[in-house]
Amino acid sequence: MSLFSFIGSVFHNLLYVPIINLLVVLYHALNFIHLPYALGFAIVALTIVIRLILYPLMTSQLKASKKMQELNPHLKNLKEKHKGDAKMLQQETMRLYKEHGVNPAAGCLPVLVQLPIIWALYSVLQLIVKPGIATLNEINAMLYSSSIKLVHPWDTNFFGLPLGQTPSHLISIIGPIVLLIPILTGVFQYIQTKMIMVPSQQPAEKKEDKNGKKKEEDFATAFQTQSLYIFPLMIGFFSWGFPIGLSLYWNTFTIFGIIQQYRISGLGGFKDWVDKLNGRKK
Repeated sequence: MSLFSFIGSVFHNLLYVPIINLLVVLYHALNFIHLPYALGFAIVALTIVIRLILYPLMTSQLKASKKMQELNPHLKNLKEKHKGDAKMLQQETMRLYKEHGVNPAAGCLPVLVQLPIIWALYSVLQLIVKPGIATLNEINAMLYSSSIKLVHPWDTNFFGLPLGQTPSHLISIIGPIVLLIPILTGVFQYIQTKMIMVPSQQPAEKKEDKNGKKKEEDFATAFQTQSLYIFPLMIGFFSWGFPIGLSLYWNTFTIFGIIQQYRISGLGGFKDWVDKLNGRKK
């Protein structure tokens, strides 16, 4: 067996199949209490369960990201102070990290752990939103117990919207109202991205130097500025061509992330906006 085959087998047996079983159990539970659109709500419930499992890792990542952003002004000062002296810059940077108890790699491990789980969830959703007997048989073949096997194909509609269809396909059938799906997906992603930013380090404006001239943005600031707008637009564009079931999962995932972000660092990048609305001074 090749390495790729081994990794694929581990991924399938340890993540993909367990997630399918969990989804089916949630579906049966919701169907038992006669909740309408049980499959759609099962996707929401599954996403919340996954987010709860990842909660400690996400918290660690968000806290590490917040600390790194708070150190950005100090890092910029060090770069200006030790221009042309890479060794001294490295030493002073490590000293700064040590003084503030920051580990630059702390935010990387949680992301690496989350990615396989998120990809498995994404792969499961690609399968389950497909209607028909073939999908039913494929799912039943992976279930651990015959007691939870699906007897009939499940309803893939959610409040009248077919979870397996894309907004780009449905616009000619339902009309412009379906545009709300990619728009809301992009808006939720923007809110989460904005909240991650530290209020005092918003990338929208360039600071002025002593002579009143605006300083040029460094690469990190420019990248942050671009990602604030480009990433939500990309996610919104992708949701236009992806099945609605995937957008339902992504939006649930994002809304949960917004709540978690608020619990850790409050409004974050939205604090300045809220202060302006409330008539407060910065």
